[in-house]
Amino acid sequence: MGFQAEFELLLRARYPLIYVPTREEERVEAAIAHSASQSNRTVYVWDFVEGYQGNPTDQGVGKRNPLQALELVEKLPVSAAAVFVMRDFHRFLEDVAIARKLKNLARVLKAQPKNIVILSTQVTIPDDLSDVVTVLDFPLPDFAEIGAELQRLMEATGTTLEQSAVDELVRACKGLSMERIRRVLARAIATRGVLQLDDVELVLEEKRQTIRQTQILDFYPATERISDIGGLDNLKDWLLRRGGSFSERARQYGLPYPRGLLLVGIQGTGKSLTAKAIAHHWHLPLLRLDVGRLFAGLVGESESRTRQMVQVAEALAPCILWIDEIDKAFAGLDGRGDSGTTSRVFGTFVTWMAEKASPVFIVATANNIQALPPELLRRGRFDEIFFVGLPSQDERQDIFAVHLGRLRPHNLRSYDLERLAYETPEFSGAEIEQILVEAMHIGYSQNRDFTTDDVLEAASQIVPLARTAQDQIQLLQEWAAAGKARLASRQKGSPLIDGAPFT
Repeated sequence: MGFQAEFELLLRARYPLIYVPTREEERVEAAIAHSASQSNRTVYVWDFVEGYQGNPTDQGVGKRNPLQALELVEKLPVSAAAVFVMRDFHRFLEDVAIARKLKNLARVLKAQPKNIVILSTQVTIPDDLSDVVTVLDFPLPDFAEIGAELQRLMEATGTTLEQSAVDELVRACKGLSMERIRRVLARAIATRGVLQLDDVELVLEEKRQTIRQTQILDFYPATERISDIGGLDNLKDWLLRRGGSFSERARQYGLPYPRGLLLVGIQGTGKSLTAKAIAHHWHLPLLRLDVGRLFAGLVGESESRTRQMVQVAEALAPCILWIDEIDKAFAGLDGRGDSGTTSRVFGTFVTWMAEKASPVFIVATANNIQALPPELLRRGRFDEIFFVGLPSQDERQDIFAVHLGRLRPHNLRSYDLERLAYETPEFSGAEIEQILVEAMHIGYSQNRDFTTDDVLEAASQIVPLARTAQDQIQLLQEWAAAGKARLASRQKGSPLIDGAPFT
């Protein structure tokens, strides 16, 4: 049931006190006015500075006096049908006189066609009012509303866009308030005179402004491309097939939103790079969650922050929620001496993962599969679990090509990529990148460009993680070999390193 229908139902059912948390004051007031007109109710709007507005008889009543504003509700005739919209009234709910007055009114209004609507940017309801106040969420603009606004602007500017470009702009705007959408589209029109597909970047910048207002999530600029990932062909194919799954066309086809992806594997094998590349390829904002920020000292605050994180992510949907090293955040739940805070936060989080209907695609990475709670691995939390192992020789050649193509694009042919890949067994992608940095230092110190031999010399000086953390990697490899995850790389048979079984 949408807001309009539910609000009208509450009016007919004579719910006395309705609390609407929203930042879209103008838009929600327009929706309330429309619903009130359907039931022949007069709308009275009050704020602390101006008092009541719009009605000449009561103009200015209750100015800087919230208690007097509530008294007007009683002064109207019993049969007078009305809706009283109280802006920012949540600030006065802790006052004993205001709380008592609202309780008294709640009793009286059950028998009258009058309703009090409190508008607020957040839900802050004192315990003594919780039984008489009904919270009604006001959703952000949906695809139809955004599309109508975009169509109006296109007609006003004489812009013509293909339907695919319109869908992408609408999808990018999803999660912003109508005011922010109008503002960013007006900025695009002021810049070029017309709307273009490139304006998606302006919309994403507007979303960054929203993220900067929270201390829980970080907005990451996603500049990495799928082509920047060396190897991992199975994983890349899986991602490419789902590139259009957030479009309205996919909804009409019957496709559900993709839920998420868990990348388990050895450190430095490209798991975090993949999260960034997904956001860039799908043209979605990338939000990074530092789970440590969810935990606070005050009782109940950690759970509150978790709910706030969910609200922010869903408000900015469709988006990518990147949780790096989730195994460290929720390792050893039962053994923590924090009065169950970690367990409650984890419970709230996994429940949301299983039940969410919003287009928030979760990309979680983990290095230690043994530390992950079994509940997180259950089907329904993620669409797929991929194991990202050490790159094969062919994949290492691709990784060298990617890095050298970025570092020495004019001189790439001078490097023996095949030899470099052959001479660096058991090296991860991150370690290959570090080898090239070391080789550059060798060449720079001798006032010349670095060569294939410099790269091999640098490789001989670095001990890969596959040797220093052999036991941990052995466990990961055995877990993947048992068929408990899908392989990110195309390899025949069991996971191999250059043709040798993980033993």
